[in-house]
Amino acid sequence: MSGLLLAFLLLWLSSLAYATWRFAARLGAHPAGPLPQPLPRVSILIAARDEEMALPRCLASLRQLNYPAELLEILVGDDASTDRTAAVAEAAMQGFAGRFQVIPITENLGQARGKANVLAHLARHATTEYFFITDADIHLPISWIESLLSHAAPGVGTVTGITAVRGPRLFHQLQGIDWLLSLSLVQVVSEQGRPVTAMGNNMLVTRAAYEATGGYEALPFSVTEDFALFQAAVARGFGFRHVFSAAARADSLPMPNWPALLKQRRRWLRGVEALPLGLRLQLLIFSGFWPALAGLARVAGTGPALVVWGGKVLVQGTLAYLGHRRAGLRLPWWWLPLFELYTLALTISIIGFRVFGGAVVWKGRRYE
Repeated sequence: MSGLLLAFLLLWLSSLAYATWRFAARLGAHPAGPLPQPLPRVSILIAARDEEMALPRCLASLRQLNYPAELLEILVGDDASTDRTAAVAEAAMQGFAGRFQVIPITENLGQARGKANVLAHLARHATTEYFFITDADIHLPISWIESLLSHAAPGVGTVTGITAVRGPRLFHQLQGIDWLLSLSLVQVVSEQGRPVTAMGNNMLVTRAAYEATGGYEALPFSVTEDFALFQAAVARGFGFRHVFSAAARADSLPMPNWPALLKQRRRWLRGVEALPLGLRLQLLIFSGFWPALAGLARVAGTGPALVVWGGKVLVQGTLAYLGHRRAGLRLPWWWLPLFELYTLALTISIIGFRVFGGAVVWKGRRYE
């Protein structure tokens, strides 16, 4: 038994080391070419529900974009907010030189619900060929539009940037390591031509790709609406790009506490369940590290288990360092042992969610 467990763990470490090497050896997706001239108008779509605290930060970052303001169309969908979301949005965009509109969402379109329904409405109001989708709790870099637009080659339907979670508390920083580690692995798999996912808070979708899917109102409802749209665009023959760079990095507000984090991950699990079987099996194997390590400690003692765990910290820490550096951020190495406790607790909690099931509750709504 100890031999089998050790073999599994060594294979796990070897796979992670290979992914780290691939990430270090490749510089990511290259721009398709210079930006089109003259520069095109673009639409920025933001779904907002009770976001009066976060939305002004997002809109302020959009007003700082390098892209000409007169070529920007910013549409905010007010999804039955019970706070001052619409009012603070209007105040934040006073004097904006481009087109800005808050659109109240009062009905469902087709099969769309929640955020997908808001985006369905916003897409119908958009008047350009490029839909840049982000969230109310996101701060965008000044280079955001050019960075994603430069990858929108003919035939490419979706372009996804990276998202970093940033906040002052240790709990926030651990979420940040988690996100960039995951996105580093996504980058490696995506560069092999395998469609994994897209980031609905930092995503460009061409009108051609969006309309080819029928739009959110025609897609089967999913609480991971970004992944559903990404899958549908790929299924209709459109290419995709993942851009892992500081210029395409969006900064997200963190989940404020553990229950909120678990609600987020519960929602993401629904997206994982829609992945191809091969990728789901790989994720299942990847999530088996901690159970296998516990089994090794039980049958072979703590010594071998500590050696394997040390190898994980070293290899995973290297990937985290590389991901932070490419994202334009600094990784404090002393957080890595704490990150191990964070991932262990998160793994146990997610397994509990998976076993006991239950509805997804997001933004005050319940999805069975």
